[in-house]
Amino acid sequence: MVQDGTPRRASLVFPILLIAVGAIVLYSNWRPSFDPWPILWTYWPLILVFIGAGKIYDSWQRRKNPDAPTSGSSLGATVGAVAFVIVLIALLGSGRKFNRWRGGTVYAMQHQSHTVDRQNAKTVRATLELGAGDINLSGGSSHLLESDFDYRSSSGTPRVDYSVSGTTGDLRISQDDSDSHIRTSSDNHWTLHFANDIPLEIKIDMGAGHGNLRLRDIDVTRLNLEMGAGQVDVDLTGDRKSDLTADIEGGVGEASIRLPKNVGVMVHASGGIGTIDAHGLKHDGDEYTNDLYGKSPVTIHLKVEGGVGRIVLAQEP
Repeated sequence: MVQDGTPRRASLVFPILLIAVGAIVLYSNWRPSFDPWPILWTYWPLILVFIGAGKIYDSWQRRKNPDAPTSGSSLGATVGAVAFVIVLIALLGSGRKFNRWRGGTVYAMQHQSHTVDRQNAKTVRATLELGAGDINLSGGSSHLLESDFDYRSSSGTPRVDYSVSGTTGDLRISQDDSDSHIRTSSDNHWTLHFANDIPLEIKIDMGAGHGNLRLRDIDVTRLNLEMGAGQVDVDLTGDRKSDLTADIEGGVGEASIRLPKNVGVMVHASGGIGTIDAHGLKHDGDEYTNDLYGKSPVTIHLKVEGGVGRIVLAQEP
């Protein structure tokens, strides 16, 4: 459209903000540990300040030069939107990680690392208690345990306690519940590396979140997982030195379990199970077995029960 011989141009404020928000969301999807929402929630009024100041500048310019042709675009508001994006990037990249907004307080993200030696233990019982969060568990440690914790300061500090009685080690990882607010899985990220060559009994009690349990190289003899809600991925493939008894209970949305081909496997699924996808297993009622069940020196006995929405049982090729 033409006005006084000058093309009318659309404002660039909205496109600039769309690009900025889209880039932030894309980056947060790519890096789940990046949480921009507390910053956006706290500092979004700045956009009103910057764009408002820009519009005041535009109005002043029009009063100063009433005979100047109007282009239909707001230079001051556009500059204000750009200034807001620059300040927002500076806040997000300042090196400070913030917790989500809670009751007018912004809580900082914390990081801790712990290393535990086995001492004279020949077997270890490990208990992991997490209200909500993500657990990534695998082997490969030269110690009994190498751990990293990323957590919100209001969610409580993770505690690692270890003692040995005779030749049995007792490892307990828990988190102090320092506030009464509801926590989400974005509050806590636990990364745990266990030794491969010591028999382990592992009990995991978590309220909600995601469990990624890569037990392929770990000598686990017993696994108990109680989970309120979320998703769990369990890798039981590889060679086994001894029998493994595993129980998964609770309201897990989806349980994806990888099973070995060279070890006998028996899976019993009962309770409020939704759907079961079994690949490479024989099906008889609530029981699923592979070709080596009852024939191999060691056996995996897996029981899944409770309100699990979907179970995927996949035998390795």
